[in-house]
Amino acid sequence: MNESPRVRPRSCAAPQSRASRQWCEQPNLFANPRRPRLCAAVALALLVATGSTFAEKADKEKPINFSAEQPAEVDFEKRVGTLKGNVVITQGTLSIKADRIDFKQNADNSISATAYGNPITFRQKKDDSDEYFEGFAQRAVYDGQKELLELFDRALLRQGTDEIRSNYISYNSSSGVFRAEGRPNAPGAPEGPGERVRGVFQPKSDSPLGKDLTKEGKGEPAAKNGKDKAGDAKDKSAAKSQSKDKAPVTLKPTDELKQ
Repeated sequence: MNESPRVRPRSCAAPQSRASRQWCEQPNLFANPRRPRLCAAVALALLVATGSTFAEKADKEKPINFSAEQPAEVDFEKRVGTLKGNVVITQGTLSIKADRIDFKQNADNSISATAYGNPITFRQKKDDSDEYFEGFAQRAVYDGQKELLELFDRALLRQGTDEIRSNYISYNSSSGVFRAEGRPNAPGAPEGPGERVRGVFQPKSDSPLGKDLTKEGKGEPAAKNGKDKAGDAKDKSAAKSQSKDKAPVTLKPTDELKQ
């Protein structure tokens, strides 16, 4: 009796081990471009699954501060500029660091920017929370009016200890939904994840496993948070030192200029 042929379903990527969560320490983590392309339907709501993720709403009401090591090209009338060399742009809790940033101030006082670096870093605080979400990539495009962040090539989006990695990630901070796509590595770019998406969901804090991880001796997340706090302290110290040497230029909201 003839058996009907078996149909092998397309499978999606399984979460990686905890060792995969440090981006810069393992640059070849994704090296295997021959693996099958992940379904385009893999558009998960990672940050929705971990709680409220709306960006800090008060950021748009804050001035835009920017600084760079190389001469800047800025049009104060049009509120646009190009910055190069260890560039830092901040607005409230939002910060972008890159080798080069083209930016503008929008009509609603938000910022839009295209950043290039190895990698660029994007960071913003969640509304009504002390937690931040962070993005890393070779290139990023941020639209402050739409609250949409796009990360290209060796992209990592992280919230707490949860993360997603691929060659393209878009994240809408107003809804907390992201989309990750497996794409071929860009020509000439550092070796990336290729046509594959990977992610890690840690146990929730209210689950038995999550509670065990926070106990003394098993608290890897707590240790990581300690490192993050130490890193934040270093960033604040560096920022104070930088402010003494060269104060960043500030673009105030347009409403204040009319007064």
